Amino acid sequence: MTRILAIGAVLAAAVVLAVVATGAGGDDDGDYRVRGIFMNASFAVEGIDVKVAGVKVGKVEEISVTPENRAAIVLRIDEPGFKDFRKDAECAIRPQSFIGDKFVECSLTQPRAAGAALPAELPEIREGEGKGQRLLPVSQTSAPVDVDLVNNILRLPYRQRLSIILNELGTGLAGQGDALRQAIRNADPTLKETDRVIKILADQNEVLADLARDSDRVLAPLARERSHVASFITEANTTAEATAERGEAFEENLRLLPPFLRQLRPTMARLGGLADEFTPVLRDVGSVAPDVNRVIQQLGPFSKASLPSFRTLGAATEAGRPALLRSRGLFEDIDDFNVNGKPLANDLRKTLVSLRDTGGIERLLDLFYYTSGSLNGFDALGHYFRIGLVVAPVCQIYATEPNGECNANFYGQTPAQAHDEAERERAEEAQAQPSGGAQQAASARAAAPRDDARRVDDLLRRLKSDAAAPAPSGSGGGAGSAPSGSGGGAAPASSAPTAAAASTPDRALLDYLLGG
Repeated sequence: MTRILAIGAVLAAAVVLAVVATGAGGDDDGDYRVRGIFMNASFAVEGIDVKVAGVKVGKVEEISVTPENRAAIVLRIDEPGFKDFRKDAECAIRPQSFIGDKFVECSLTQPRAAGAALPAELPEIREGEGKGQRLLPVSQTSAPVDVDLVNNILRLPYRQRLSIILNELGTGLAGQGDALRQAIRNADPTLKETDRVIKILADQNEVLADLARDSDRVLAPLARERSHVASFITEANTTAEATAERGEAFEENLRLLPPFLRQLRPTMARLGGLADEFTPVLRDVGSVAPDVNRVIQQLGPFSKASLPSFRTLGAATEAGRPALLRSRGLFEDIDDFNVNGKPLANDLRKTLVSLRDTGGIERLLDLFYYTSGSLNGFDALGHYFRIGLVVAPVCQIYATEPNGECNANFYGQTPAQAHDEAERERAEEAQAQPSGGAQQAASARAAAPRDDARRVDDLLRRLKSDAAAPAPSGSGGGAGSAPSGSGGGAAPASSAPTAAAASTPDRALLDYLLGG
């Protein structure tokens, strides 16, 4: 096929040369050149002849490839009479001989009626590649198939294949002449659009080349992992089926996606702020990364050294397993206690919370404190309890009116009366003292505790002497006995001072000790 196209290109070049040879013009300097665009060069080479009606009019000066991947053949027309290529000129590459030589055959213009106006000359290229040359478009060039290429179809098995193609084509087109004609007519715009598509692809040839190279690089790993790729396709099919079964749920998810994204936007903004603030932290972490790596590396020997301990722990676990099994009943009892003690724990919790919130514990301590303070007194000798023993039965019941028999003071004396009596005694002592000024009074007050101690000692000695004295006899004679007659009335008088003297120390001591 390529040789046929080369032959066509040679014939087209010959036509171009013929047209140039027969054209009219005044370009005798040999600079008339026609740039013919061919679909392919059809084995044409530089230096082959350009002929017009069999007359050699020039040479093929240059062959190149256009951006559209077509052959651009520059025909140099040397004969002055053929430098007149018109807009309807045509060129074709044809075979020079059976040995494969080519030439370009050109026609300067197409036949027309006598007296008809000549078409305009071929347009001149004003700029770019081929500037100053005449442009012969690809629609006016051809490169016929060589005879040897045609003869190749007569060889086996190509002729059998060709016959099959023709038979099947004839069968398919039988009775479809009108449709075939219409298809051929409709193919013209289709071919033009196809040509445009191919032109676009040609413009992107570098991108396509990169695509082919990169796709090969990408497909090579896929080819190595084709089993995984096949598994992926199978799983994708299963996933697609499951997705199709839940299409309504996916539609609902897609419907809810825009509101979710709107709500997500402020969260992402805050997350971005967090990332900005977290950057210094990560930078600091990066600065201590070597230390962390060193710690991790040092953990290796520690882990190896701890392996014996873990093995021993495993042995201990095996030894302790029977004990744990035997303690199952204990754990069950503890579990039952936890379940049954939950109400008690709740009540205790509420009680403790109430005591904490209401200050109950502080009030209980206050009770102990103030009770102890109210039950004891303090004087120069130390602490003492304010306690009186009540033995009268009438004083053990609730009464709404005061009862004199239930007075807690000794000898029926109230605390107020005892206080008034003490004040009178101090006043009498103060009056009995000579007027020595404030210094004497201060000395007296300073000596008062010592006087109280002396009085207590005197009272104790008197009590001891009274307890050691013999009791008086009720009858009998003798010098010491009181007469029973008229002189008997003097006995109470003489014994009254003794009784008063005996009772006065007791009362003073008890009042002192009990705070009366």
